Amino acid sequence: MAARAIVVLWLILALVAIASGGASAQLSSGFYSRSCPGMLKAVRSALHPAIARERRVGASIVRLFFHDCFVQGCDASLLLDDAPGLRGEKNATPNKNSARGFEVIDAVKAAVEGCCPGVVSCADILAIAAEESVARAGR
Repeated sequence: MAARAIVVLWLILALVAIASGGASAQLSSGFYSRSCPGMLKAVRSALHPAIARERRVGASIVRLFFHDCFVQGCDASLLLDDAPGLRGEKNATPNKNSARGFEVIDAVKAAVEGCCPGVVSCADILAIAAEESVARAGR
């Protein structure tokens, strides 16, 4: 089961790498170590209880991340609600009644905002929650 989750994560990361083309930005696992040192603990504090309540939530978070990255990159646009004159991706036909776990991401975002407001992007929160979901699946 854990091996399957790791394979899925690698496939997602490969798709993201292919889609990004010639991007030259360098990723760093310690990017927020100074600006938001409590970020990972905050993510885990909201995510782990949700996964404990319903184990499939971790897979749902990974799926949200995949669907967010699938069209025009990993930008958290999947988390957008409808607004006047704009239909957000969250309620778009392909996602409506299909994609789930939004409330967990909202809780994770609130936890991160509680420890360091305005520092961590929604796109990064979604990516980190997906990574942590895969790590948690192996336990």
